[in-house]
Amino acid sequence: MTDWVKKALTRKTTTKRGLKGEAEPDSRLVLGTKFAIALTFSLTALEIAHLALLGTWNSEIFAAITGLTGTITGIMISQKSS
Repeated sequence: MTDWVKKALTRKTTTKRGLKGEAEPDSRLVLGTKFAIALTFSLTALEIAHLALLGTWNSEIFAAITGLTGTITGIMISQKSS
């Protein structure tokens, strides 16, 4: 499995008889998570450019980064624990 996002969202399952398996995530969840990660990296680059060019901190961009980070963390934790 070369897709690290899909691998991170895959749940390990065990049946009552002790059989082990894996439950792969929905493709929409994987795609949405990849989009959120890419958007977080883009906003981080935008914040760095804002700091470098204007020399001031943009709190709106930082709030978006923080929100997306929380969303991604929530997706990862809820998918693994379910």
